[in-house]
Amino acid sequence: MSTGPDAVAEAAGFIDRTLQNEGAWYRADDVGSRFGGTLGSYGSSVGAVRGTIRDALRKFKELDHDAVVRLASELWGQPKPGARPVFERRQAAVVLLQSRVALLRHSDLTRVEGFLRSAHAPELADPLVTDVLRPLLERLEHRNRQRAETVLARWGADPDAHLRAAAATLSHHKGE
Repeated sequence: MSTGPDAVAEAAGFIDRTLQNEGAWYRADDVGSRFGGTLGSYGSSVGAVRGTIRDALRKFKELDHDAVVRLASELWGQPKPGARPVFERRQAAVVLLQSRVALLRHSDLTRVEGFLRSAHAPELADPLVTDVLRPLLERLEHRNRQRAETVLARWGADPDAHLRAAAATLSHHKGE
């Protein structure tokens, strides 16, 4: 059963409102200065982000694979047209994917690739690699594993430093 777009929009709204309510101006200023204005910030703590995703997953139990990846994309994007992406929303997308990594498929590598390309922060890129991609790749078998290896080989030659680093980390781990 697929979860409809209304449930995803409702979940995204819940997460966004909660993160805004949990924010503090001094943390928001710190995020803004660390990332040179490429990302906006609500000033929510990491604990608040994790708790918000935990609460959202309890409230929206029906989120299947398609809904989870749509919600992650919604959180990763801009909160509204013309606005900068928000660090805590992106962090929430990472926590969501970490929490539901068992639902992910090899075909989700292209979505995560887009996230890595636009991460703008090791605090976002690193957990995507270690806590989302690594467990996803470890459970792939046969053809899906070969497809994933092809993607990683492409990433290894990509001009984007985040993708090259991800490919190197994942390829290194595979050999251990």
